[in-house]
Amino acid sequence: MTERTGSFRARSTGAVLAAVLTATAAAGCSEGQPAPAPGPASEKKPPAPSAAGGPAPAPAPAEGFTLVASGDVLPHASIIRQANADAGGDGYDFRPMLAGVKPVVAKADLAICHMETVYGADGDYTGYPAFKSPPQVADGLAATGYDSCSTASNHTLDAGAAGIRRTLDALDKAGIAHAGSARSAAEAKRPTILKAGGAKVAHLAYSYGTNGYPLPKGQPWALNLIDEKKIIADARAARRAGADVVVVSPHWGTEWQDQPDARQLRLAKRLTAAQTRGRPDIDLIIGTHAHVPQPYEKVNGTWVIYGMGDQIAGDMINYSGSHDPRGNQGTIGRFTFAPPKGQGDRWQVTKAEFIPQWFDTGDGRVVNLNAAIKRGADFTDVRDRIRRISLSRGAAEDGLLMGS
Repeated sequence: MTERTGSFRARSTGAVLAAVLTATAAAGCSEGQPAPAPGPASEKKPPAPSAAGGPAPAPAPAEGFTLVASGDVLPHASIIRQANADAGGDGYDFRPMLAGVKPVVAKADLAICHMETVYGADGDYTGYPAFKSPPQVADGLAATGYDSCSTASNHTLDAGAAGIRRTLDALDKAGIAHAGSARSAAEAKRPTILKAGGAKVAHLAYSYGTNGYPLPKGQPWALNLIDEKKIIADARAARRAGADVVVVSPHWGTEWQDQPDARQLRLAKRLTAAQTRGRPDIDLIIGTHAHVPQPYEKVNGTWVIYGMGDQIAGDMINYSGSHDPRGNQGTIGRFTFAPPKGQGDRWQVTKAEFIPQWFDTGDGRVVNLNAAIKRGADFTDVRDRIRRISLSRGAAEDGLLMGS
């Protein structure tokens, strides 16, 4: 998607692309102009005797956790200008933009974002078509409470290998883990594993493509591309590395389409069907890319969010050339996980929720719609539209609730 005001400069300072999923790709993120079953539980054994001769105390039960996930962080030039204004014209401050969702994000045991773009340097920051965002985005995400970000998208190669390096360096500095792109082959092979409650959670991320940019020469590992066999192999490798829960962030689907496309449906079905010794290999799928909210659905007993929409983005123009308010709508997914009941069982989602959100481009702020409605704001229509989409594939029947 093209940018109304073009590039923005700061005032203050081979591998074959996997085509399992395709989308409208190269022109998809413009602002302002159109663009072309659980396994069997093991038998209980008596506790081993203690050194004093009596039975050893039973180990403390594992602690459950909550996980939240949100959609595309897509800093168009107007977003960069807003962050500069929020910093008083000196630098960039993304914290005010995200303050409206901080109570939800910071309260979770594990919070995952999608960092759509790569970072620039020395004031060279641009919006569409080749995004280079201020690295202070990472500071804003960290201050909001995010623990990990998926970095695999069709814009990951907008600034080549240098852009990947700058982005991951900035996330590291801010204390945010990341998955989907890498600075070295060793980093690409190592699963991102985080602690949440009593669980170790692996975060894996993949993109459908790169907008035509080739992978950096000699670096086929720089970006994870969607490939069903690779995703399943990576999930199994993460289990061997100690992960109790495996979360996959696919950047997939067709832009501006409220419903998942055939490739999303097919891949979701295959990924959630993959098992090892009766235990699913993947425990949650949290999708991005379409710029609009897409449904939640339980597939083969595993929750799938087909698309969370945009969390931060400028005014969006769809392919018909019209301003499309859906491009600033999204959801936060929130899932409560409970420990397995028996050895070899999976961690179970005991509560699944979606929280409608909206980015107010006028004020440059993310709005938790339910919280705003409780304060008297008139956002009922947009909130209810997001709810209809989120529940449109029967998720309510499987217990999906609207949270606040």
